[in-house]
Amino acid sequence: MSTHPESAPTPQEPTHPGGATPERAGETGPTRITVGTGTGQGGEQLGYDVLVGHGLLARLPEMVGPHAERVLVIHPRALRATGDVVREDLENAGYRAVVAEIPDAEEGKHIQVAAFCWQVLGQNSFTRSDAVVSVGGGAVTDAAGFVAATWLRGVRVVHMPTTLLGMVDAAVGGKTGINTAEGKNLVGAFHQPAGVLADLDTLLTLPRNELVTGLAEVVKCGFVADERILEIVEEAPDQASNPHSPRLRELIERAIAVKARIVGRDPGESGDREALNYGHTLAHAVELAERYQWRHGAAVSVGMVFAAELARSMGRLDDATVDRHHRILSSLGLPTTYRDDRWNQLLEGIRRDKKNRGDRLRFVLLSGVGQPATVEIPDASILYATYQEIAAAPETGAIQL
Repeated sequence: MSTHPESAPTPQEPTHPGGATPERAGETGPTRITVGTGTGQGGEQLGYDVLVGHGLLARLPEMVGPHAERVLVIHPRALRATGDVVREDLENAGYRAVVAEIPDAEEGKHIQVAAFCWQVLGQNSFTRSDAVVSVGGGAVTDAAGFVAATWLRGVRVVHMPTTLLGMVDAAVGGKTGINTAEGKNLVGAFHQPAGVLADLDTLLTLPRNELVTGLAEVVKCGFVADERILEIVEEAPDQASNPHSPRLRELIERAIAVKARIVGRDPGESGDREALNYGHTLAHAVELAERYQWRHGAAVSVGMVFAAELARSMGRLDDATVDRHHRILSSLGLPTTYRDDRWNQLLEGIRRDKKNRGDRLRFVLLSGVGQPATVEIPDASILYATYQEIAAAPETGAIQL
């Protein structure tokens, strides 16, 4: 992973994890973060860029590239106007652009939706040199990435995330997927994008709940790799969810940088990358139990608190760091408890987690800030005992954000 400038370096800029410095073209110019994805057959370094800034639509053609003739723009119903603007911009740039409108949020992550997109691609004679562009939140990114990964065994995809969660999580790293009745993201593929445009202007009209829940993934990056993220939130939690605040921009850039560095080491999630799953084992179980009516970030918040409590019960994590989980997440308005009458459903979801090996349950746990590890749980009774630390009566437990 590296971040590099759109213009001359500015020494005053903060340093991201891994020693990379985010440089900008002036105060409002974009930051470029490069995600390394390995080495090519000729020894060249492979990777793609994530641009973070304002007014980035004009940069889309350079990421789609000169070889594509056709571009499919996939967007949810709620972003129809935005999808039309992107389509028109691509047409003005000389591409033949078509649109596939899919259901909003997790409803768009079904095999029937993917089949619809494949039909559109086929009817418009898309070839391997053509491209897909996603416009929307994390669910759209997951679904569009999966469509691109599977059409002709892989075509170019560019992500334009319009939510905080999409910017710091789904759009970066190449994990794509759809849901089944048995669980979330159980069907998917690794397919790295050609580029990502994280336009901060899209956050200005985002509902506050979407901003707040997206911050759960940012905080996750703080706990697994960059303590400065936690310090920024602790210093001014109200500014962390303010779309006009430079603090939010720094949080976004730092979170993307964390993910970029880890993905660069482990693009196929065979080792180090499992750290990014911190809090997600219980989170995915909560989402399944709630039939995906909870926002992902709210579930991740509960999942991180559970993971912290589990690490403490196993003698791996100190009281102060566990308390820090509760304090930071609560300060942002994120939930830290879940209803006490759902344990059997949650355990069923935990048993389906993709980190498991056979009957062995595995969780990402911390031994300190920036010290994650995947740990095998010797007995499910430990999980039940830990759950009592975060369980609350249904009427007083965490509400959906």
